[in-house]
Amino acid sequence: MIEEDLKNLIKKIQNIKTETQTIELKAANNGVPKKLFDTLSSFSNQDEGGIIIFGVDENKDYNVVGVYDPKDLQTQVTNQGLQMSPVVRPLFTVTEIDGKVVVSAEIPAADVSERPCFYSGVGRIKGSYIRVGDADVLMTEYEIYSYEAFRKNQEDDIRVIERSDLYMLNRDMVSEYLIKLKKDKPNLSKMPEEMLYKLFSITKDEKLTIASLMLFTDYPQAVLPQLGIICVVIPGLEVGEIGENNERFIDNKRINGNIQTMLDEAVSFVNRNMGHSTIINPKNGKREDRSEYPLNALREAILNALVHRDYSMYSENMPIEIKMFRDRIEIHNPGGLYGRLTLNDLGKVQADTRNPVIANVLEVLGITENRYSGIPTMRREMEEMGLEPPVFENARGSFNVKFYNGKRETNVEKGNIIEFCKVPKSKREIADFLGISSIGYVTGRYINPLVNTGVLHMTMPDKPRSKNQKYYSGNIKS
Repeated sequence: MIEEDLKNLIKKIQNIKTETQTIELKAANNGVPKKLFDTLSSFSNQDEGGIIIFGVDENKDYNVVGVYDPKDLQTQVTNQGLQMSPVVRPLFTVTEIDGKVVVSAEIPAADVSERPCFYSGVGRIKGSYIRVGDADVLMTEYEIYSYEAFRKNQEDDIRVIERSDLYMLNRDMVSEYLIKLKKDKPNLSKMPEEMLYKLFSITKDEKLTIASLMLFTDYPQAVLPQLGIICVVIPGLEVGEIGENNERFIDNKRINGNIQTMLDEAVSFVNRNMGHSTIINPKNGKREDRSEYPLNALREAILNALVHRDYSMYSENMPIEIKMFRDRIEIHNPGGLYGRLTLNDLGKVQADTRNPVIANVLEVLGITENRYSGIPTMRREMEEMGLEPPVFENARGSFNVKFYNGKRETNVEKGNIIEFCKVPKSKREIADFLGISSIGYVTGRYINPLVNTGVLHMTMPDKPRSKNQKYYSGNIKS
């Protein structure tokens, strides 16, 4: 960065008074910090990298204290970078603020194929860090394994399950797959079935693979009991809130079976528990059923979780979770984004596939297209229903999708408006109460929905557009 950018960045930090996901502060006025390895590692292991700023002391109200010696500091930081694996090469910027020298070191992201970046002095397990907020946290064995699995092209979906046996296979399901697989492929049609079993990773050494267990058996959870889906309907906005009858869950189900069975039952669960209404289509005047969420978008998200979850031994005890709240549905999938894929890339680029055998089998069976169309479908379906786009989160060891039903921002405000309008209020008064300048936005977002549902009433219902119109809650006008 240029000096002016560094000065502006320091002003911003002094204003917000905190370090961030990509900013670390070091005073360094009495010497270079001896151990930067954790920060060098954590910044290198995130896609956006990070910046270490030397000469600003967070313990002194984020004031500039200056560094002891800018030249020596750069040398020492460079030397610490050389002790990392892979080597970290910072990009330095030096500037002066109020007569005191400040130095920044930009830490580039390591290539995914070289992660985790770790301190060579203690090794990969004890020297690999990840950034969580403003803290450098030691990576778990699973997080380290996730990078190594990509680098080594580890094929967890075809690892052998020792407790399995050929008798567990549903032969009808396998036959259907092989028939579709051999269609228009004369060379495959000539091969004996036993060879196809091995060639397409259905079996290895007379044992089943994870892929065949999850695709071609009726109850894979007999061997791996946690490879299912847990579904809950929560009465409030957060886990722990209880309903009118002190119930923690309105509905609660553990879904087991093969991937096709779990997909069908999970879609049925969310469809049963979401709201449904009948509307009049303004285009054709016909009555139509409308669901609270687009079911096709939810199906894509559930299917993605089943296909792309981590099937390694590190996560085989972690089920997929579907949580239905009053304002949203969350789908939690064991295993974060795989390979080089980032959140910004979702639905835009061809992704690395964590479980290619499972994905290819489902494509042959016609259950999925395997053309990376799931994310665009979710976004399009939500947009067509007038809902905000799905929210994707790449958490530690988990990939999460959230669908909001339009009540996301209004629950607290709704209650406040109802209380505020016990005495009739104008649109302007309601907008000022909410701290929102746009009366049009407040009308469309808050007032009209409350009027349409009968929660708010107009003082002049026969003149809905009157400039003197006011709105009140309850049964008595005043």
